[in-house]
Amino acid sequence: MPLYRNATCLLLLSFVCLSWRMCHGGKILIVPLEGSHWVNMDIMIEALHSRGHSVDVVRTNKSWYIQDDSSHFNTITVPVTEAFNNDFINEILKKIFAIEREGSSVLSFASLQAEMFAAMFNMHRIMCKMATGMFKDKDLMNSLKESKYDLVLTDPAWGAGILLAHALKLPLVYNVRWITSGEGHRAIAPSPLSYVPLTGSGLSDKMTFIQRVKNFLFSLIWQAQDAFFIRPQYQAVCDKFFDPEVRYNDLLQGADLWLMRVDFVFEFPRPTMPNVVYIGGFQCKTSKKPLPEHLEEFVQSSGEHGVIIMSLGTFVSELPADMTDKIAATFAKLPQKVIWRHKGERPATLGNNTLLVDWMPQNDLLGHPKIKLFVAHGGTNGVQEAIYHSVPVVGMPLFFDQFDNLLRLKERGAAKLLTIQTVDKDNNLQDAIQEVLNEPSYRLNMQGLSRLHRDQPFFSVVTHRKRRFYKFLNE
Repeated sequence: MPLYRNATCLLLLSFVCLSWRMCHGGKILIVPLEGSHWVNMDIMIEALHSRGHSVDVVRTNKSWYIQDDSSHFNTITVPVTEAFNNDFINEILKKIFAIEREGSSVLSFASLQAEMFAAMFNMHRIMCKMATGMFKDKDLMNSLKESKYDLVLTDPAWGAGILLAHALKLPLVYNVRWITSGEGHRAIAPSPLSYVPLTGSGLSDKMTFIQRVKNFLFSLIWQAQDAFFIRPQYQAVCDKFFDPEVRYNDLLQGADLWLMRVDFVFEFPRPTMPNVVYIGGFQCKTSKKPLPEHLEEFVQSSGEHGVIIMSLGTFVSELPADMTDKIAATFAKLPQKVIWRHKGERPATLGNNTLLVDWMPQNDLLGHPKIKLFVAHGGTNGVQEAIYHSVPVVGMPLFFDQFDNLLRLKERGAAKLLTIQTVDKDNNLQDAIQEVLNEPSYRLNMQGLSRLHRDQPFFSVVTHRKRRFYKFLNE
């Protein structure tokens, strides 16, 4: 059933919240992450609110995406002097673009890893500074304790929610794909390096001996980053505010429920644990409302050729000017219409067939029958929406997990990959688009993934999980 994921996720959270007061909504404290992570958390919050739960969201006064007022949640605003926001991301992206466009070499790889380490260190430094400010604010902490929340729901890609749940002595639930030390499964389940590829390795689950050695080296890099750059920052907060025996890693691993934004239709096989519930694609849905009038008119004007949409996600506001000009020139040669989410200057080579927009209803567009192709950066949300709506992908990964996400689609014959170094060279983008549009196997393979993604035994899943979480509530 198309909507089973939303329902399953919400039922699970309801079971955790309600326990003895089944006739009343639960009270949930949410500590989210900004950017694209907030997009799916907001969908979850809105649905929880619609079912009678009271939701409070912790945000900073410099919040990027989380608005101060909302009809479906209350906000608790924490004053900070610096935050994880658009400016923070843009500085990182400029450096990453410069390094990646230099081409592949040991030096460029080392430079890229150094920039990523620095970015991760600073992101977690900012988060630990925020957590420290919260714990020092006695009035705030007393107010949170007096609110008598039922649980903390957080995105553990940063650790403030984990620390706050321990301080308030509340059950902890994750809306998770990533944790502070990397991919979420690695914290709670065995991850054999012989067939579980590390994020950033560019490997699949079928590896040669040399590739397994590479995977092992990437594992060492992730472990070193966590041990020397990230975990000590959170442990310092624990040492300052909690009992001496409290270890941050124990708090991280001790969450009661992991709502994992992963679907094994998309993910490579790997071990898991009983308190992990897979909700990958829960934000996807068949749209019940029409597109905005100007978009519907543009889409309908495409005739038999259809429409291509391009979006590089919430983090990327613009590409280098010379690159956007070449991409625009490529689009201008196509018979299809193109809707391009682009916030920079208008490319000089923009064709009459291309519509620039600051924002697009991505899920709704992907569900439109005239959409033929998705040019995407490979973020988890976009990949899952493309699978749900059976739209093949030409991928342009930029950073973090995006290459790995697109690699999983490529391995299943549903995507074609380009890189920052190659996308604007020769006719690479045009050739990739033509190949995916004209070779039926890409769409057929994506349709197969979509059928598997949607084909879940809703009622048996809910019944099994209901029993499991009633037991959890009574312990």
